[in-house]
Amino acid sequence: MKSFIRIAAAGAMTVMCGIAANSAQAETTVKVAYDADPVSLDPHEQLSGGTLQLSHMVFDPLVRWTQDLQFEPRLAESWEQIDATTTRFKLRSGVTFHSGNALTAKDVDWTFDRLKESPDFKGIFALFTDVEVVDDMTFDLKTSEPYPLVLHTATYIFPMDSAFYSGTTDDGKDKAELVKHGDSFASRNVSGTGPFVVTEREQGVKVVFDRFDGYWDTASPGNVDQIILTPIKEDPTRVAALLSGDVDFIAPVPPTDLKRVESADGVDLITMPGTRIITFQMNQNRVEAFKDARVRQAIDYAVNNDAIVKKIMRGFGTVGAQASPAGYLGYNEALTPRFDLEKAKALMAEAGYADGFSITMMAPNNRYVNDDKIAQAVASMLSKINIKVDLQTMPKAQYWPKFDERAADMMMIGWHADTEDSANFHQFLSACPDEATGNGQYNSGAYCNEMADKLMMDSNSETDTAKRAEMLQKLEGILYEEAAFIPLHWQNLAWGAKSNVKAGAIVNALNFPYFGDLVVE
Repeated sequence: MKSFIRIAAAGAMTVMCGIAANSAQAETTVKVAYDADPVSLDPHEQLSGGTLQLSHMVFDPLVRWTQDLQFEPRLAESWEQIDATTTRFKLRSGVTFHSGNALTAKDVDWTFDRLKESPDFKGIFALFTDVEVVDDMTFDLKTSEPYPLVLHTATYIFPMDSAFYSGTTDDGKDKAELVKHGDSFASRNVSGTGPFVVTEREQGVKVVFDRFDGYWDTASPGNVDQIILTPIKEDPTRVAALLSGDVDFIAPVPPTDLKRVESADGVDLITMPGTRIITFQMNQNRVEAFKDARVRQAIDYAVNNDAIVKKIMRGFGTVGAQASPAGYLGYNEALTPRFDLEKAKALMAEAGYADGFSITMMAPNNRYVNDDKIAQAVASMLSKINIKVDLQTMPKAQYWPKFDERAADMMMIGWHADTEDSANFHQFLSACPDEATGNGQYNSGAYCNEMADKLMMDSNSETDTAKRAEMLQKLEGILYEEAAFIPLHWQNLAWGAKSNVKAGAIVNALNFPYFGDLVVE
């Protein structure tokens, strides 16, 4: 039997201190193969899909998304609006961390302060000013002005065990230290409230998760005692592992193998439309020509988005011309892909670059579906307008540090809006880079437009939906006209699982499977 879900988007580690590995043989073990494993155990080190997938396994959010993109309570059992800038949350009682420490509002306050210091996450929380502890089980989440996305953002608050992460290590280092792409206590040790405990980890080889005996959610139908995550970078190898029975669940299923997985006996294929936009950014600080909007437009005209989706993605994607997908407030139906090679050549000549120039390009080869093939195609397309590309692809564990260094002239970045809202795309991908606020944290192109930034900021305090939509669509229009970045397509999602592994119930458009609720028959 094949299972299909189609949901339209709306808007070697030291085993953690004080926690013994489960020595008993797990009754139900599920072997999972992703294209890569998490780069760190620190939930605040990197804002990425891999980090959030991990967070939903070993931590728990205050609130989480349902499959139909509604909110459901998790560690926060209820909430209410106290005034225009204050939302009061009530925590569940009886929740304990893996260490045995009890969850209180103090842990939420501690976590919030750390999020505000994270280079990657502080942008999301820019309008949030404080967590005020009311009592052990109650706290107020406060914003600087009325903000329509409080619950959206609360899905990114995974309370950490403040006692566990406080103090110093044997070598005198702060346990709470947040180190990007480095070695820290939090990157190697974890104590969350989630359904699984990390009991073994060898970077790039295997991560073992054992069921947490003290997990608070006794109503969860999940019956999996152990998950063994093995990264398998190569698509054919990952698919072969599922079809041979060596693993029980894989992600992603590449477009080239969708029919093969769909027709296999004893295996289910689960698919969903995606809202992650795949893009390239052009670094204006490294290449003088990229400062000219005509050159950026020429590159956009030279890239055949439709051909990439048809030939490389095998139709398993939606051609894009903007960041916001259909269903988001900022989606502007007037903005269409503009492949026109002759127009691209004319723009290059008009800008004084008819003879072209040489650039470097970097992309991951195990982060997005067919990312290396897409990069090769774009490089080839740019050669048609005399832009010679020196392309380098690499695993994401090596790519993200290079991305943070802005180590190439053009770099690939895919983005799913963290708040399921259009403003988030601009805040991270194209806003004027600002280390203090976290805006533009993933803007490797150094693009900056103050009018666009103002529209984003104004939209974040506008509670009238129609007015917000007008602002965000105007913002998308500015980015389109200036070719702030090169949008390619929205990447669809596909998972494969053995038929007795009921994966269809735990996957979602955000691609954060809720493994704690997984049922194996």
